[in-house]
Amino acid sequence: MDSPLGTVIIYARDMQRAAAFYARHFGFLTNGEVIEGLIELQHPGGGAGMLIHQAATSVKLGQVGVKLSFHVSDVAAFATQAKLRGLVFGTVHEANGYAFANAKDLDKNSISISSRAHRVSGLDGN
Repeated sequence: MDSPLGTVIIYARDMQRAAAFYARHFGFLTNGEVIEGLIELQHPGGGAGMLIHQAATSVKLGQVGVKLSFHVSDVAAFATQAKLRGLVFGTVHEANGYAFANAKDLDKNSISISSRAHRVSGLDGN
């Protein structure tokens, strides 16, 4: 069955701030307009889009079993640049030929940057 990930929904207290966060730090494009209760974001490089949804006051943000992982070729360099823009990632970890680092967005949702998609895989003979 062909079922690629097409959209990630993020619940946020302040939808505009959340959309601006993902635009600023990860290059997503959005006009910030709320349509049918959602703000849509797309990345110019493709991949899954995002929808920012207003979180109900009863929702406990940052405790959902979802983590957004953004593909970057150089984790340390990306983390350094992100810090200059106000987003601080934790320690850069090395694992099986790739690196990753973790952070939280404005609503305490888990996010990471990872070079896993850029590693040379031994699975295809390379």
